[in-house]
Amino acid sequence: MLLSQIRGADGALQVVAREGTEAFELKSAASLRDLALDCIARGESLTDRVASIGLGAAVDLERIYAEGRLLPPILHPDPAHLHVTGTGLTHLGSAATRDSMHADAKEELTDSMKMFRLGIEGGKPANGHAGVQPEWFYKGQGHALVAPGEPLVSPAFAEDGGEEPEIAGIYVIGPDGAPFRLGFALANEFSDHVMERRNYLYLAHSKLRPAAIGPELRVGPLPDSVEGVSRVRRGNEVVFEQPFLSGEANMSHSIANLEHHHFKYEVFRQPGDVHVHMFGTSTLSFAAGVVPRDGDVFEIEAASFGLPLRNPLRVSPPVSPEPRFAVRAL
Repeated sequence: MLLSQIRGADGALQVVAREGTEAFELKSAASLRDLALDCIARGESLTDRVASIGLGAAVDLERIYAEGRLLPPILHPDPAHLHVTGTGLTHLGSAATRDSMHADAKEELTDSMKMFRLGIEGGKPANGHAGVQPEWFYKGQGHALVAPGEPLVSPAFAEDGGEEPEIAGIYVIGPDGAPFRLGFALANEFSDHVMERRNYLYLAHSKLRPAAIGPELRVGPLPDSVEGVSRVRRGNEVVFEQPFLSGEANMSHSIANLEHHHFKYEVFRQPGDVHVHMFGTSTLSFAAGVVPRDGDVFEIEAASFGLPLRNPLRVSPPVSPEPRFAVRAL
């Protein structure tokens, strides 16, 4: 089952469920977060809750997408309580791309390659034990989350704005602080790769950019292997197209291990909060030498995740020299 959120004709949020090619409004005015919290309180699965609520009017999701009425599949009424985070160097092809960005002739192994090898050796522990920590980064709160079809804005101080096609886990924290996973969605973990390449310690800065998820959330476990395609469209031309692979068969860490190392921190287990956690990639147009331009459209698709995720790039005009952001004293 696939779930999405749309703006109805009256502007109200509406959850939509889809099986196969047909999509229907739920007979409920609740958001997906509200439905998840209701499931937690009832001890009921999300699939069973949707079935008990029932389906209403049929909707044309592709038309709604074209009209700009698709929303991220999860939101929080207070964006400060939605956290967008991720992990890197988690996929079997990711080390080569990162290593080429951070290579130094004076080192036998880059820190990126060392981190990747740690994941290969201990990222999928058996017997329910915690494995090695992954690379982890913070992208922002709900204000950083962009709807399908909306622009990903590269700020004036950025050196680059490039796509990262990923899978994201979507979570709600229960009243007792326990995380509950609703499912998975396509994600564009938009980043500044030129800044990151300049110095690995700029990684944290390079990740503080908007991100997009959706359009639809896949309920249930992540397939062992996810096969998708990442494209960059420039007008009528496709300037980049490569497959991307995800799922544990293509990863150096298990999903459970990545989840453990995020939610082990109490600050990420606050009741009612929403988490969008991205699991990494090994496919980047940046690695192929593509320089994104204002107006380019990033397109990420995988058949089992429903509609493709499309977002245009909007580049803010550079300002040189960069003005200092002024802080006022009280």
